[in-house]
Amino acid sequence: MSARHGSAMSTPAGERVDLSVDLAGVPLAHPVLNASGTFDVVESVRRFGPQAVEPFAFSAYVPKTVTLEPRTGNPPPRVTETAAGMINAVGLQNPGIVTWLDELPLLASLSAPVIVNIGGAKPADYLDVLRRIEDALADDGADLPDVVGYELNVSCPNVGRGGLAIGTEPHETAALTAAARTLTRRLLIVKLTPNVADVVAVAQAAADAGADAVSLINTLKALVLDPVRLVPFLGNRTGGLSGPAIKPVALRMVWEVASALDLPIIGMGGIASGRDVLDFVACGATAVAVGAANFTDPDAARRIVAELENELRRRGLADLRAVRGRALGRG
Repeated sequence: MSARHGSAMSTPAGERVDLSVDLAGVPLAHPVLNASGTFDVVESVRRFGPQAVEPFAFSAYVPKTVTLEPRTGNPPPRVTETAAGMINAVGLQNPGIVTWLDELPLLASLSAPVIVNIGGAKPADYLDVLRRIEDALADDGADLPDVVGYELNVSCPNVGRGGLAIGTEPHETAALTAAARTLTRRLLIVKLTPNVADVVAVAQAAADAGADAVSLINTLKALVLDPVRLVPFLGNRTGGLSGPAIKPVALRMVWEVASALDLPIIGMGGIASGRDVLDFVACGATAVAVGAANFTDPDAARRIVAELENELRRRGLADLRAVRGRALGRG
């Protein structure tokens, strides 16, 4: 990426830092998105009023994964805390694409662009969902949000067979990505699982098949026991570990993919501060997604963006270009 080799002028005290980034042709005001399923705009407005999302703290909104058929999700309990993180096994609960499309106009007034996260039990499910969304967006008279792209979720560890199996096999990932590419000209992101031996091989397969970017990492497959009965606590037995505990793993995988491929990356995994964002950018990420931190602090994104700006100013940097890819040894 040419941005890795850029330089930045020092920033005089008091002058605003430029946090804007270009995500594969999509301009964003800053690099902080939400991770799918960790922030609900409609629910936030219902509970706290319109002021909860305006001005919108994230530079783009990624709704919870939508699937072809409605999903009730996994049996409870679904979420539990663990040391330096949390484990969830929600299981992609959602109303299915028909109801989801009926509710899409509720996001029309959102000031940020929308990136739709799509899941499925088999490749045909992903493609059917994508096709239906594209058909809906083709209606010029509809009052709809600015949907700029899609994130193919081939990485959820809480849904048994299906999407996760696709994400662990490079050829399966490539086949789905190539088929999706034929259906849309919008931004196409593939969300990668960390539960593989070689994340670079899967990222390369996605890139070769037409992905504009990749996002990583999703949660790590994990297990926690009931402290009294000493049996699996979650209703699904296993779940996905997220939060600060997985940040070193996430940084390593982002660093590996960025070292091997010239492809925009959305880094995620344990981001809770502006310094965390800077670490991911130094490892080659173009943007980042905040997940677990949203559950403990609904205003986490606003704070993280402010901390990132202050961190750059403290270092005398006007933007992120001088930092991006520094850990790769190329800057």
